[in-house]
Amino acid sequence: MDTQIFRMTPEEIDAQAIKSCAEIIKSGGLVAIPTETVYGLGADATDADAAAKIYAAKGRPSDNPLIIHIAAPEDAERYAHTSPLYYKLAKAFMPGPLTVILPKKDIIPSGVTGGLDTVAVRCPSHKVAHALIEASCVAIAAPSANLSGSPSPTSAEHVIADMNGRIDAIIDGGQCEIGLESTIVKLEGETAIMLRPGAITADALGCVCEKVEIAAAVTELLGENERPLSPGMKYKHYAPAAPLVLLEGEDDAVADFLVAAQSRENCAILGYSEEMPLLNNKNIIDVGARDDLATQAQTLFSALRETNSMSVDVIYAHLPTQNGLGLALYNRLIRAAAHTIKHID
Repeated sequence: MDTQIFRMTPEEIDAQAIKSCAEIIKSGGLVAIPTETVYGLGADATDADAAAKIYAAKGRPSDNPLIIHIAAPEDAERYAHTSPLYYKLAKAFMPGPLTVILPKKDIIPSGVTGGLDTVAVRCPSHKVAHALIEASCVAIAAPSANLSGSPSPTSAEHVIADMNGRIDAIIDGGQCEIGLESTIVKLEGETAIMLRPGAITADALGCVCEKVEIAAAVTELLGENERPLSPGMKYKHYAPAAPLVLLEGEDDAVADFLVAAQSRENCAILGYSEEMPLLNNKNIIDVGARDDLATQAQTLFSALRETNSMSVDVIYAHLPTQNGLGLALYNRLIRAAAHTIKHID
């Protein structure tokens, strides 16, 4: 397949390119699109055959549900049964990096939802994504635009590396602002159950919802026979080529371990800015300052991808905090590491 690549910015949207990509969506094709979180692999959310193409292009398990993207929060009415709490959350966080799971309407095929009777709904804030959804006149189903299991793409270069020749078109809209996928919540009465953490934190949700619960699968392995209720719950995700080991311990002890590891192992290190002067300049990636969680989030997936070009036997990274945005980093890294954690005394 010859993949077309269109380049634009949120400030200068190419209307003709958007029209061309909308025609691809309407005809059942696949278009990779930039969002504020990560790049998505988009198709008509009401077309079961188009959804099947997404799964095939990614090599994605068919019981892993897709998120549908809408142009305005009220557009959810066409595809799902909403609730007062949905609109409270929409008023607070949409457009933006929040996905809400709702009972689906028949217009959404079961192939989009992994066979579930619910659908995950998001209204992205990225102007390019918004323009394409509006021009397509339909919700766009869009998981991350990467090969299943590999780090999510935060630039068009990442998408091209994984999807060139597999899909109809890629819209290069620059670097993603947030760098981690959206927060996903399921609503039960006035309670929001967080199934995947993201830039919208539990504390932020608590300002809108009477109660916020965090699903066990956010930090733990989903049971072998448990069905994933949202993307990213069950399968190993985000994995680099070499094994990833997360280090837990006091800052000084972990820094000493990293210095020693460089002398005895063929390793790559995803380290904090404060640690860079202590390490030799070989196979190290600065992920940001220790307390700068936003930068760590934005750089995480590109850092994991960068290690794939390094001929190393193991990758070391810090085990993040579970507070605030740190919970989203923790969630992504334990999946990338297949829950491999080493405690440093």
